[in-house]
Amino acid sequence: MSLPTYSMNLPWIDSPFFYQELEQSTLDSTTKEQIKHYAERGYLILDTELPESTFDRIVEILAPHYTSPRLQDAWNITPLVKDIAGCPKVLDMLNILYRRTPFPFQTLNFRVGSQQKTHSDAIHFHSVPERFMCGVWVALEDIDETNGPLHYYPGSHKLPFYNMSDISLSGSKAPGAYTQYLEYENFVQKLMEATGQKKEVFKVKKGQALIWSATLFHGGEPILREGSSRHSQVTHYFFSDCMYYSPLWSDMPVEKMFMRRPVNILTGEIVENKYLNEEIMGGTGLSPFTDYRQKIETGLRKLKRSLAK
Repeated sequence: MSLPTYSMNLPWIDSPFFYQELEQSTLDSTTKEQIKHYAERGYLILDTELPESTFDRIVEILAPHYTSPRLQDAWNITPLVKDIAGCPKVLDMLNILYRRTPFPFQTLNFRVGSQQKTHSDAIHFHSVPERFMCGVWVALEDIDETNGPLHYYPGSHKLPFYNMSDISLSGSKAPGAYTQYLEYENFVQKLMEATGQKKEVFKVKKGQALIWSATLFHGGEPILREGSSRHSQVTHYFFSDCMYYSPLWSDMPVEKMFMRRPVNILTGEIVENKYLNEEIMGGTGLSPFTDYRQKIETGLRKLKRSLAK
């Protein structure tokens, strides 16, 4: 007999009914194990199965464009970056993991290791409902422990999500700036130590991808081999039918949300914010919740009037 479940407005991998739903699903055993791994550890490794020439050509084309270790939104320079962002193997898996349509909204290409301190992408990009965001890191060359590989903390995505107010900072006082980010990084380091998280390093072959949850803590290891490259591409994905915002520049307790209007890289179109299937129009930037409440209430009143006719 099937156990009762409830359809939650959040990723099914984060649902309290996840294991029941997984057992009752018609997915094959291999896919079930992949989903379970992602739900429990917050990441999944898979082969992109893209041609090796794609990676080599990206490295070649982007070489003269770098003015720093990373290059944002290089899909505007070459469509090959977009090919990685739209990798069918990745998109198919994201559809399964989140049960919503994914869309890439940002790419970051690296020529060397970032050596970035541990962080969660959710502080930069988040959603309502929570956790409908993820990152995918693709190796454009073989990467080992010497050329600044990625590190991550398996299972750390299950920690509570901490916004700026939780660490006694006001994000909305400096929207668009990173003046308080150092304090956030200090907090994360202490959090990893206090909660006993165990770090793993991602040594990977060219063409492999690491999918990670929005709330998985990760960063970049030191570069041990002087002069070594670490060509890679990160693509960030949101999912359909959500509100999109930046917690780093928001103050949720006083109803201030830094909204985003992400562009779907694959279509070139803006994806409008939605709340419970109601579209919420508005610009990018700091906005009070009350604006959206009024719009939602107005829309619901119009719907009731039309139904009453």
